[in-house]
Amino acid sequence: MPASSATPSSTHPPSTHPAPSSYPSVTPSTLELSFCQGVARASHGVWAEAAWFRYSAATPDFCLYYPNIVILLLVYTVAPLPLALLELRAPPKATSPYKLQPRVRLSQAAFFRCYKDTARVLLLTVGVLQFVSYPAVKVGMVVGIRTGLPLPSLGETAAQLVVYFLVEDYVGYWIHRLLHTEWGYDKIHCVHHEFNFPFNPTKLIPFYGGSEHHDYHHCVGRRSQSNFASVFTFCDYIYGTDKGYRYHKASLAKLKDGKGGSDDAFHTGKQD
Repeated sequence: MPASSATPSSTHPPSTHPAPSSYPSVTPSTLELSFCQGVARASHGVWAEAAWFRYSAATPDFCLYYPNIVILLLVYTVAPLPLALLELRAPPKATSPYKLQPRVRLSQAAFFRCYKDTARVLLLTVGVLQFVSYPAVKVGMVVGIRTGLPLPSLGETAAQLVVYFLVEDYVGYWIHRLLHTEWGYDKIHCVHHEFNFPFNPTKLIPFYGGSEHHDYHHCVGRRSQSNFASVFTFCDYIYGTDKGYRYHKASLAKLKDGKGGSDDAFHTGKQD
């Protein structure tokens, strides 16, 4: 018998393992995949994505969503502190040239009352809305809202912010108009008109209303039917609710041109 046909079966029994091509494919879990992506991106110096990975990899989506109210309250508390310190501690001569209402000075008690009332509203309204809206966010995660890597690009972030601002401005415009009905003002909105923001550092941003735009709304008082928009000025212009403000600005410009004076007479206090 030829040597090539000899098969020493007793020495090498048939293998019981499947051929390599028949092995089942092994898919890593989402956590393992995220870990690999996070390590890879961290090794390339993408520190933001590495930090987000460390925070979110083993965290359920609802635990990523609900702390937003804490972040909102923290930002609301810290961001106004420089202006509050200027109002409370700086000499009036140093701040008056930059104030819309140079003669108005807010006390420390007024600041604390404003903060306490607003913080309560944030927790009892925005906090509750955030809690009950989580199912909608989960649906959104199916159609595009995501919490994993990679992080959104600068272009994607900018586009989303533009859309969010436009939606907030349009919806907020109509809600604000409703709040100036008799019931809405007496039951809800009157507290807002107890306070003003006297600085105007954003007047050079095109189409941004800012504090000067809103200051006129406050000076007119509870019967104000102008300047309802919260961010931009498009809605007030389109729906004609800025006519009084535009007339006011034109009259003020004529007064300044004719007398060479300031516009302090138009901003001496609220008329609520």
